[in-house]
Amino acid sequence: MLSFRRVIARRAAPKQSRPRTHEQAKRDCFASLAMTLFVVLVSALSARAAEGDVDQGHDTYQDLCSSCHGRDMVNSGTLSFDLRKFPKDDFARFKTSVLNGKGTAMPPWAGKVSDEDLANLWAYVRSGG
Repeated sequence: MLSFRRVIARRAAPKQSRPRTHEQAKRDCFASLAMTLFVVLVSALSARAAEGDVDQGHDTYQDLCSSCHGRDMVNSGTLSFDLRKFPKDDFARFKTSVLNGKGTAMPPWAGKVSDEDLANLWAYVRSGG
């Protein structure tokens, strides 16, 4: 019969893990590479969105957005969001809001604005008007 101390010592001892096989190491390396490529791609797309043309964005804004958000993003007292206060580092939220709308407060613009228009609008909004 094992003594109480021996049982405690066995349970407290760290488990010995088997060394990784070559296949496991390759899978881990591939997963790490895939994650790195994903992060680089997302960063590149965000940077591309930030490179829109501010002047073109201003023109698109005047055509599509100014009636609710105000001329040059100066809200005329309506209930619409003041875009000058929009977080300058949250393109994903901006894109979702523009394309999907905001309930009854803002219509969805998906299918009506191109990726280029969206990038230009984002550049204009980031400029602060």
